[in-house]
Amino acid sequence: MVEIAMLVIMATLLVAMIVLYRRGRGGPKYPATPERGSLHVTGVSPRPDAEGEQFVTITGNLAGPSVPDRVVYGRFVWDVNSWPHIGEEIPVVYPAGKPDRWQIAR
Repeated sequence: MVEIAMLVIMATLLVAMIVLYRRGRGGPKYPATPERGSLHVTGVSPRPDAEGEQFVTITGNLAGPSVPDRVVYGRFVWDVNSWPHIGEEIPVVYPAGKPDRWQIAR
């Protein structure tokens, strides 16, 4: 009985490993070229007194080719010496049709 149970467990593990391997190879299917837009900053968390890189929360209006105007926000690691300010225009990228998944274009 123990031998049959071990055989079932080993077969299950083998199938699980094959499924995980095949799932990892395909990966998510995103368009090769994301859309580019700009973020007009309307809100920024206060600049900390510490030096170096710190967390910042940015709120703004994202505009791009397929997005006329969308309020978004995000949290990033930012250098304190170049802290963003209200009114600044920041270039961003996002998957087509998914502006809530925006990232800062570097």
